[in-house]
This record gives sequence, structure tokens and C-alpha cells, in this order.
Amino acid sequence: MDCSAARTVAPGLIVSGGGQSVFARQPGTPDELMMAWRARLLCPTASVTTESRVTPPAGVFPEEMAQGVYRLGYNAKSSYGAHSFLIRRPDGAAMVDAPRWTKQVVSALEEAGGLSDILLTHEDDVADADRYAKHFGARVWIHEADRSAAPFATRIFEGFDPIQVYHDLLAIPVPGHTKGSVVYLWNDRCLFTGDSLSWSFAANDLNAFRDFCWYSWAEQRRSLARLLNTNFEWVLAGHGGSHGAPAEEMRSRLQALVERMK
Repeated sequence: MDCSAARTVAPGLIVSGGGQSVFARQPGTPDELMMAWRARLLCPTASVTTESRVTPPAGVFPEEMAQGVYRLGYNAKSSYGAHSFLIRRPDGAAMVDAPRWTKQVVSALEEAGGLSDILLTHEDDVADADRYAKHFGARVWIHEADRSAAPFATRIFEGFDPIQVYHDLLAIPVPGHTKGSVVYLWNDRCLFTGDSLSWSFAANDLNAFRDFCWYSWAEQRRSLARLLNTNFEWVLAGHGGSHGAPAEEMRSRLQALVERMK
């Protein structure tokens, strides 16, 4: 279904071709082999295969993205292959959006000490959040405008002003992709952006998806412009790439993106 998930974990190795993702070449180095395994385990349609039955190496997922932040893999077809993330907070681990229900993810979360919160960025990327919430007794957060996608949610954001979820975690409503889209800022460093903002490996720059804007492109531009007042060093996206850079560079790139969105 050309969800691009495999391309974002194996940039350059897996590319777009003919309306779907394809291998540009076979993995030739240990790093490329690990990228191929990540694509294999996260692909929501199980479209990446091996020629013989082999066991994945250790350490494929969770994949450390930044200190304390991990990509969980095992992306769900029901969320169009969106990425989900784990934040190892001292006060309780949080999951941003949700993967498909698998014993591998459950084991990873148990090793992290359980799961206190599930932070949903918007209605598209809920996947199996209800099963993880029930299993771990986790609180589930979503904006009221998108709450119909998660009737099991226990914490509902209202309005469009930033909300201090915890001392180290800020929820910032960013209507645009959907009316109830929210980004989460952890430790003034890591910005979890759902489908509102991502990194393009092809353009080597920040990107927003006009063709997949379900509510309002003009509103999404205004929402991203408000993020210029926010310090962050990482964009961790549900769809599209994730990338880290100094806060000053991220702000400059975001300013340029907002200008391009006019």
C-alpha cells in the first residue's frame, strides 16, 4: 500500500518505485542488514520477506532514536503503517500512538517497567491502543475533536492552548491534519508530531503532507507557525522520517517550511 514506513527505517536501501516501496539493492553491510530487518518487522502488510527462514538478530526493536526515546516497530495496517514510540520517563513510561498488538512489543514495555500513559496524536494512528491500555492499565490521552476514534480514552484535551500533561511533557494542539491533532513535547527536546510534521530524507528537510491533510491546510500552517515558539531538537513522526538537529536549525527549517506552505 506504499505506506512509506519501510523507506523511513531504511532510507536509500528501500525506495519508492512504481507506486510501492522496493529494495534499491540487497543489504550489503551490517547497518544495511539491520535496516532491512527493521523494515521486515515493522511492515504492516508483511511485504518484506527473506529467502530462507532465519531468526531476526537482537536489538532490531525497540530502536533507540534519542536518549530515552525508542521506535517500537510492528506498525499497524489499521493506522496506515504509522510509527509509534516509547518514552522511558522516570515517572512512568509513555507510548506515543500505538503499534499492532504483538507479544514482542508487550515484552519490551514490560522490560521498561510497564506503561503509564498512551499519548494519541490524532484519530488516524490509534491502532491497538485499547489493548495496550487494558493490559497495562494505562491512561489514554486524545483531543476531544478526535475522541470518537478512541472511545476508551480516559484523558481528553479540550481547546487549543498547550496543556502541561506532566512536568516534563507538554501537549500542543495543532489542528490541521485533523481537527484534533496534537503534538507532544518531552523535555524541551523531543517533539512527537504524528502526521503534522515530518522529516523528508529525499529533500533533507522538514516536510508537511498537503495531499494528506484531512481538515485544513491553512489551519495546519498556522499551527506549525505557533511551534516556532517551541524549542525542540528532534522531530519524531508517525508518518515520514524522524530526524534530530540543533534547536536553532530546527527552528530555521520550520520557519522555511511555514513560508513554503503559503
